[in-house]
Amino acid sequence: MKKILLAVMAGLLFGCAAPEVSQYQQAEPKLDLVQYFVGKTDAWGMFQKRNGEVVKRFHVEITGTYQNEQLVLDERFDYADGTKQQRVWTLKQAADGSWRGTAADVKGEAIGQIAGNALNWNYTMLLPVDGSTYEVQFDDWMFLMDAHTLLNRAKMTKFGFELGQVTLFFKKRE
Repeated sequence: MKKILLAVMAGLLFGCAAPEVSQYQQAEPKLDLVQYFVGKTDAWGMFQKRNGEVVKRFHVEITGTYQNEQLVLDERFDYADGTKQQRVWTLKQAADGSWRGTAADVKGEAIGQIAGNALNWNYTMLLPVDGSTYEVQFDDWMFLMDAHTLLNRAKMTKFGFELGQVTLFFKKRE
């Protein structure tokens, strides 16, 4: 009986393991962050609570520039409730091929790996809510679908518990 219980518990544990970005190594088209984001890009997204309820919808205008081996993404958010926000990411590729990113509302560095058409970012965001700021973790996945289209899904957690998900659709301007 103990062996069966251990086997079931191991199956549940390993069945919940997250994918590795390396499994997308052969996926096409290959994602090149600089090539995709330099210039103007639009994104449309939403935040859903863990129960699936959509609580925020937004549009983002992104201006990407590349200078001195740094990709700067100036993101201008326009939320459905009329609020606005700006986030400026500064991204740099490390010697090991990973990407490192900083932004004013990100604690420390975002660390990302690219393989094939996929990018997986992990970072801690400082999220203001009702006058307080909370540190929440993001497991952020982007997938290049074609030269102009990128899909993004991010899971937001606190203390290992899922708070919700962010879904975005990016369209590179011609």
